[in-house]
Amino acid sequence: MSLIRPLLTAVAVASRRQSFAAIACTLALTNPVLTSAVSAPSLSLASPAFIAPRSSSPRSSLTTRAMSLGVGGSGPTLPDAARHRPATDLTFEAGPEFEPEATVLVGKKSTLTDLVADPASLAAVLKIDETSLPLVVAAFNSISGKSGSAATFVPVAGGGGVHRVGLVTVPDSVTRNNHPLSVHSITGALQKVTPSKGDVRVVVAPGKADGGSAIVPGAVGLLVAKAFPIFSRKTSDGKPKTAEDDRTVAVTLLDGMLKPVSDGPSIAAMAAAADGTRLAARLVDTPPEELTTAAFAAEARAVADALGGSVTYSEIVGDELRERGYGGLHGVGRAAVVPPRLVTLTYEPEGGPTDGTRTVALVGKGIVYDTGGLALKSKTGMVGMKTDMGGAAGVLGAFYTAAALGSPHRIHLILCLAENAIGPSAFRNDDILNMYSGKTVEINNTDAEGRLVLADGVAHATRHIDGLDLVVDMATLTGAQLVATGKKHAGILANTIELEGRAVRAGLSSGDFVFPLLYAPELLKSEFQSDVADMKNSVKDRGNAQTSCAGHFIEDHLHPDYEGEYLHVDMAGPADKGGRGTGYGVGLVNSLLKSKGF
Repeated sequence: MSLIRPLLTAVAVASRRQSFAAIACTLALTNPVLTSAVSAPSLSLASPAFIAPRSSSPRSSLTTRAMSLGVGGSGPTLPDAARHRPATDLTFEAGPEFEPEATVLVGKKSTLTDLVADPASLAAVLKIDETSLPLVVAAFNSISGKSGSAATFVPVAGGGGVHRVGLVTVPDSVTRNNHPLSVHSITGALQKVTPSKGDVRVVVAPGKADGGSAIVPGAVGLLVAKAFPIFSRKTSDGKPKTAEDDRTVAVTLLDGMLKPVSDGPSIAAMAAAADGTRLAARLVDTPPEELTTAAFAAEARAVADALGGSVTYSEIVGDELRERGYGGLHGVGRAAVVPPRLVTLTYEPEGGPTDGTRTVALVGKGIVYDTGGLALKSKTGMVGMKTDMGGAAGVLGAFYTAAALGSPHRIHLILCLAENAIGPSAFRNDDILNMYSGKTVEINNTDAEGRLVLADGVAHATRHIDGLDLVVDMATLTGAQLVATGKKHAGILANTIELEGRAVRAGLSSGDFVFPLLYAPELLKSEFQSDVADMKNSVKDRGNAQTSCAGHFIEDHLHPDYEGEYLHVDMAGPADKGGRGTGYGVGLVNSLLKSKGF
């Protein structure tokens, strides 16, 4: 079955608006700082007076409505949808078949300037009457800097109320380590400008391609998905949210001629990118009481089931890991109530391999909670460690997206799942673990556990996968990564300069940025010197490129006969923002694999 599916028509939402005076009150709120909120206490769309009554018709799954990838059917459904309220459905289409309460238009300053100068085109894009355009133009003109945001209200035809129009501009040019559309700025602005209730239409106008910097559809799906996370346990005064609180955000991408993009492959790429990203972000946001290693494995199995016969699933659980030689993964997770797991998913391209088919292994660090082990973290240092499985979440979402888009490559997903807990059976500093690579590791820091589970993961990949061309491991591995490359750029370690360049370009194209770390294994290996084992698991000098050292530790467990490419991605910084998961990794991997629409 082909996993490239045509555009699904959005479920029409009846919009029975309350009657308001047909007066448009301009709220052109200018702020050159893109992440500033656009709001007005006296006329907020969050106020019940400005929210149309919800339709009583059933809503679709809160995951992206256009994610159904099966032609002519309901398609795959990602798990755990109905538990999260209020639900924000994302659809990707040329134009929604419902009347939204608000429209948000985003794009480069010059692109929107040209659009505002063409009344007929602007009215068509915003789907409003030309008589209301002066209000929109006034709001736009109030944005004085290279970037900013503004909002206004325009009357709905027939005196049916008012419609909010939000405007977001980003700079025309950026420096070399940023995305040409400033995607992170747009994501932040969407979170501020988009009303929290009611159906919304988001229109993305990248403009014409600028010297090879064309915006790929997948990147648009990513930037929107990151603005609308799924996970929520919020209530209404102690009562669960209901379907009445759900809403739809319909996304339209404009081409260089400012016409809606409607071709199937582009729509599919945006939707699949959003699905994978929201899946990864939801997992990162889920508390550890719920997301045990067993629950994470169930999520992976659900992805395999959703993708159908092209994907197979297997796992090794608990003491079987020790018996089969996975001493790193077993050692880290053996004290937890729910045992550790090595979960593998394998995707085979439909129709078999072609001349361009490569075999790729994606290995993810899945520490569902990290107490630090017996090297216990502090009470403040432990908060937020539910995100320590962000690498596994990222590669699971990436795997889903790549397979959903019919990747021509063989893709093996390896999730190293464990909880670094404390208890009578916890591994200790001074223990020596026997790794799957056959090497021995003296433990001098139980809180440097991620590299131990990944070492077993990459050893498994390079030992058991025939014809392997590329190994990518992804992990929230070191706090030092934030010092080295920041909160938006993951640090990468690549064993060839060509792979390093490809990864940087993939990050810039997708918006999942990376920046190279020092690659010098022969100079850094001595940091792990042990008198009683092959190596220790933590460096002796934290001031000596420790993020690179951590990557080299993992690399040292590749099978000695492996001659392919190796990429280590330390995404401790970009895995979350403000306490919420970002879904980082989905775009990077799919851009690296050149998935359709990336």
